[in-house]
Amino acid sequence: MAARALDRLFAYPRMAALLLGALAPLGFPPLRLWPISVLAMGAFVLLLRRCETKKRAFLLGWLFGVGYFTVTNNWIATAFTYQSAMPAWLGMLAVPMLALYLAVFPGFAALGTHVFARKHGSATLALAAGGCWIVAEWLRSWVFTGYAWGPFSLALLGPFDRPGLAAVLPIFGTYALSGVLVIASALVVAAVTERRWIAAGIAAVLLTAGMYWPASTPREGTLPLTLVQPDIRQDELDNPAQFEDQYRRISNLTVPREPGQRRLVLWPESGVPDYLRDGYPQRYYDQMTVAGNPKFARWRIGRAIGEGSLLLTGAVDLEIGGPEGFERAVGAYNSVTAIRADGTIVDSYAKAHLVPYGEYLALRWLLEPLGATRLVAGTIDFIPGPGPETLNLGPWGEAGVQICYEIIFSGEVVDPENRPDYIFNPSNDGWFGAWGPPQHLAQARLRAIEEGLPVLRSTTTGISAVIDARGVVREHIPMHVADRIDTLIPPKAAPTPFSYLGHWLTAIWAAVLIAASLVASRRRAS
Repeated sequence: MAARALDRLFAYPRMAALLLGALAPLGFPPLRLWPISVLAMGAFVLLLRRCETKKRAFLLGWLFGVGYFTVTNNWIATAFTYQSAMPAWLGMLAVPMLALYLAVFPGFAALGTHVFARKHGSATLALAAGGCWIVAEWLRSWVFTGYAWGPFSLALLGPFDRPGLAAVLPIFGTYALSGVLVIASALVVAAVTERRWIAAGIAAVLLTAGMYWPASTPREGTLPLTLVQPDIRQDELDNPAQFEDQYRRISNLTVPREPGQRRLVLWPESGVPDYLRDGYPQRYYDQMTVAGNPKFARWRIGRAIGEGSLLLTGAVDLEIGGPEGFERAVGAYNSVTAIRADGTIVDSYAKAHLVPYGEYLALRWLLEPLGATRLVAGTIDFIPGPGPETLNLGPWGEAGVQICYEIIFSGEVVDPENRPDYIFNPSNDGWFGAWGPPQHLAQARLRAIEEGLPVLRSTTTGISAVIDARGVVREHIPMHVADRIDTLIPPKAAPTPFSYLGHWLTAIWAAVLIAASLVASRRRAS
């Protein structure tokens, strides 16, 4: 019956590829229908067996990618509803347009599968597809600055209280685990279509057991933490008339419950509207709501967090240029600033992996005259920082920082020469609709498992969370709730194989799988 159903579907291969691509991401949050992801990907790999030419294989892979990325990135359309300079309907167009480009990578994966395993058995085909998918996801993560959102391995992440099969990430890495899931999917579907029911049943039981296997016993930390989610909605975030109210809301949620306690306080990206550093032309301070005085802004922040506390908060720093007397802001940094209770700035981190068309307008010289603008308010482009670094905060530990979207880039979130105690991931997920925040949180969980480090997420509107080094969500604040979490920072785990090898491990797994498919195809041919 299953074979006949696939035959009917495969009678229209282009439509089949598009449909299967749209079904494959349904295993991602928020739906988490992971069996559908397995069946859709497995059916697509079998569809590639019917390709007679390289051109046809690439086309089917591209169509699969169009469906995959249109569904995965549907949340992007919501971002355009918060940008008055561009019509909201442009968001509905932007999602499929982005998918048309991103689909090139599954297209190349399908082409590689055709080259390495055309007209061979299901095992050979699966190995080739898995190896090629690894290469495609890795390329997607850095070509043209990269867009790593939605790796297929996201379907293997368990519920909040357990990591699922993503627990094996330390020995694979995200992209290699995606390839392993492609192989498993292809073999499961092949077993069903070939009526090997025992094999299919065993695979189903193992996958299900792995997804819901209990997490190991947690270890407890020692450093107190207060993590704040102010629930500042996107439609009010950049309104100067509401800046003072926003500050009162976030500071009221921060009041220490044990005065004098040493604790780390976390505020989200866009946590304060004030410019916190000295030395800018006065007109920039006058745009803020705190009497044009950065010293006063820092002082009242220190009063809010209380003696013994240190704050990590999202902020904006300016790059000032121009001749004397005519200085102006020539760029900005999306930053995290560390402030002590006495108002002293201890250290800061500038976001390195900026969002194209979000924080800067690529090809501004061409697109701005056509009416295009970036999604973040303002006209000054953000400048990238130097990359992952560890902030030494003394008694508050050593912090790695990844601002918002940076956390999705596997292998790029930690300074390998100076491994931190935890990763702080402040974010503004208010633009991301219903699907974006749970997917963003899920990808932060992947980084925690991969690196063996806790990830602490403070967001403007949710989902904020404390994630331990196993990828388990210890505590969280749901979307659109103003609240705080008071807990202890979970301890880090021992360095993982991936934290040592990075994408060398990705390359090793891709090479092993592709080599195995070549060996299997030669044996079959002989």
